[in-house]
Amino acid sequence: MSTSSRRAVAWPGPVPAVTDQLRLLAAFALQSGLPVALWRLPNAEHPQLCLSFSAEDAFTGLPPALEPTAPAGFAFFPFHDSDHNPALFLPADVVFSAEHPHELDISDEAHLSLQLSDLLVFISKSDSCDFVSWYVSPQPIPHIADQAEFSELVTKGVEAIEQGAVVKVVPSRAATRPLPPAFDTLEAFEELQRRYPRAFVSLVSAQGIGTWLGATPEVLVEIGEDGRFCTMALAGTQPIVDGLTPQNAIWRQKEIEEQALVARYVVSCFKQLRLREYTETGPRTVAAGELLHLRTDFSVNLRQVPFPTLGTDMLRLLHPTSAVGGMPKQAALTFLHQHEHYDRAYYSGFLGPVNLPQTGVSRLFVNLRCLQVRPTQAILYAGAGLTIDSDPLREWNETELKLRTAGAVLDT
Repeated sequence: MSTSSRRAVAWPGPVPAVTDQLRLLAAFALQSGLPVALWRLPNAEHPQLCLSFSAEDAFTGLPPALEPTAPAGFAFFPFHDSDHNPALFLPADVVFSAEHPHELDISDEAHLSLQLSDLLVFISKSDSCDFVSWYVSPQPIPHIADQAEFSELVTKGVEAIEQGAVVKVVPSRAATRPLPPAFDTLEAFEELQRRYPRAFVSLVSAQGIGTWLGATPEVLVEIGEDGRFCTMALAGTQPIVDGLTPQNAIWRQKEIEEQALVARYVVSCFKQLRLREYTETGPRTVAAGELLHLRTDFSVNLRQVPFPTLGTDMLRLLHPTSAVGGMPKQAALTFLHQHEHYDRAYYSGFLGPVNLPQTGVSRLFVNLRCLQVRPTQAILYAGAGLTIDSDPLREWNETELKLRTAGAVLDT
């Protein structure tokens, strides 16, 4: 756990419904110019929220440290760190969990802050947040590729594989959809929780970044209460149709090879760190929303391996993973920089809680199946892993399927 001590502060006044508690806390952050993150862990029942009292300190430019003594907070990292897509780490000044709705978890530093007094006064007023205006990214709408343009990108990717420039590459695209009338971002977050109980569901809003919603199936790195480091290789996609289950799914050679490449990349990262004491399980078929994927799990018992910085070191080696960029990493990223023709921003970056209070747990996820909220429309993102057998029409259809995961909240 973080060396910073914490204390519980009672919720001031009558305790409203959890949704109203989240709305009050988010409203205070937004009206105070502060960043805020909400999330619900896979297979969990209760959402959580992290609020930081210093907006300036949240932009670090560095990946978070995952050692037990590192600060607690929430990380939101872009595909590429840059001035217009800065890395965000929200120090956990205030943490709220719906599992304990009668209290707020406060860091000792925040306990002495005048902003805490302002927060407690604010949330004691039931009429404080009739309307919440979420942050909007200052960046322009990214280029939107049509089917013909994306098919050309796929063709170039396959040619690069045939020529030996890359072994695998993962092109992506953005799409826009109109927001439905009276769209409520917090209600959309709750709808994602209902639809995808096995996903990491998130809502992040900050000045300079905008507002992002997502329901991702892919773990980047985890360090659990039991001291076990975990990561996964997730690749290969097919839709769940009538009668299809993970138990009876059949995979084409293309998807099998794609998943094997991602798994081998994880193993190569362990080898770079000269670590042999890992457990590999899989591949197996897993469901994520309306899609099936192939997944291999890796774990290391940190209590049996004298490697306290393993989580931080693996995070820096893995991101961006071969599942969102390709292999070899630098060659694939160079191809995408030259041919993708749009800014991914925080799509295919990573996000999640780090060194959570009370438990010290860190759980970071690849930011897939996400959308960016704009005043009148949403920007959605999806990619497709290419091998030498990839077909442009199939890859377009795969991205269409992936866009539906987060896009489902736009149909309600």
